[in-house]
Amino acid sequence: QVQLVESGGGLVQAGGSLRPSCAASGRTFSNNGMGWFRQAPGKEREFVAVISWSGGNTYYADSVKGRFTVSRDNAKNTVYLQMNSLQPEDTAVYYCAAGTSLRRTTLDRARAYDYWGQGTQVTVSS
Repeated sequence: QVQLVESGGGLVQAGGSLRPSCAASGRTFSNNGMGWFRQAPGKEREFVAVISWSGGNTYYADSVKGRFTVSRDNAKNTVYLQMNSLQPEDTAVYYCAAGTSLRRTTLDRARAYDYWGQGTQVTVSS
């Protein structure tokens, strides 16, 4: 019922910035939160950030606090992930995800999200 289309990944040198976006379509009114996850080769998918669709409340993984900012444009049904001070360890495929029944205790769990984008590659060189 919800489709997510990502864009804005790419290659950047350490210390640089990227701002991938995720546009949602379909029954977006069912979503209560939009999250970002990332997965590096050989590693598990890990939580990055989440924003509530209505209130704009945010929560971040410790590894990105102070560097990443998640935001949303409700009129465009789009969520953004501003990534600053990127480091090689940030290299991963970044996925956006929509949740319809997220709670504060589950918002960092991939299993709690109902819809996923295709992912966008972020590569940070040293």
